[in-house]
Amino acid sequence: MTAPVPRIGAIAVVVTTGHVLLARRRNPPDAGLWGFPGGHVELGETALTAAARELREETGVLAEPLEYLTNIDVLRHDAQGNVTAHYLLAAVLCDFVSGTPSPADDVIEAAWVPQEQVRAGTLPMSDQVDVLMEQAIRRDQTRRGPPRA
Repeated sequence: MTAPVPRIGAIAVVVTTGHVLLARRRNPPDAGLWGFPGGHVELGETALTAAARELREETGVLAEPLEYLTNIDVLRHDAQGNVTAHYLLAAVLCDFVSGTPSPADDVIEAAWVPQEQVRAGTLPMSDQVDVLMEQAIRRDQTRRGPPRA
């Protein structure tokens, strides 16, 4: 049996005033959970481009990829503790351009979710959604500068 090799994925993190764009997954391993739209990086494609493409394919929303937020290792194990899958996800901060979230591809729901709802943990969510949201909010505020009076 061939050992699993790490795969590269990209997720699109889009925040607006008071909301974050999330998608609920149809397929395992996160079936039924809310998380950031995203998927596999294709050969020759940057993770920045992949994040924007996956966002469009899964939700119909257009956004400009701005910068990398962080990387996340996702490791799946079997009952004996052996690694069965390893994904390295590049979290990409994206700036909303246009579109109304509509589920497509492997997404069963897509919506602008209030940031307070994410903080409260009232949705079933994938790992680190709240942490990434807060990181994106801070980075977006730094990038945009203080609000104007």
